[in-house]
Amino acid sequence: MIFVTVGSQLPFDRLLRGVDAWAARNPDVSVAAQTGRLGPKNYAPRHMTCQATLDPMAYDRMCREARLIVAHAGTGSLLKANALQTPILMMPRQAALNEHRNDHQMATADHFREMPGVHLVFDEDALPEAIDAVLSAPPNPPRLPEFASEPLIMAVRGVIFPNPGQDRT
Repeated sequence: MIFVTVGSQLPFDRLLRGVDAWAARNPDVSVAAQTGRLGPKNYAPRHMTCQATLDPMAYDRMCREARLIVAHAGTGSLLKANALQTPILMMPRQAALNEHRNDHQMATADHFREMPGVHLVFDEDALPEAIDAVLSAPPNPPRLPEFASEPLIMAVRGVIFPNPGQDRT
């Protein structure tokens, strides 16, 4: 099963259209989507099972059952895929397309671009081919570091303890 999640705030038509196009060509594969609340002008997928929202237990079950998670570039989706060791294909929302208020998801995608098991796509027309590529490759789940990097720790320490010598750890 492929699980698609767009986050809980806004619908994401480009992502849903791209995956729905893939699902139309692959009717033998179950595709379930958490779509956000769709308005009358939003794209309504026709080739996958959809729910506007999922309670935390249902969301967790869908993620656990998925062999691939297709998601917006939200860190929650990435952390869930990492915890379950499930490959993730992420498509960031773009502010220029009125999909979000800013481009923080583009920054997230850029930051995790080289991370094993994190696959990125930026265009809905590229989604079907990207899904095929991830599914046909050997399983390659995300592997985020277990701990923060030393530069990040030092930066946070500098904010918490702005005066040298104040840190007593």
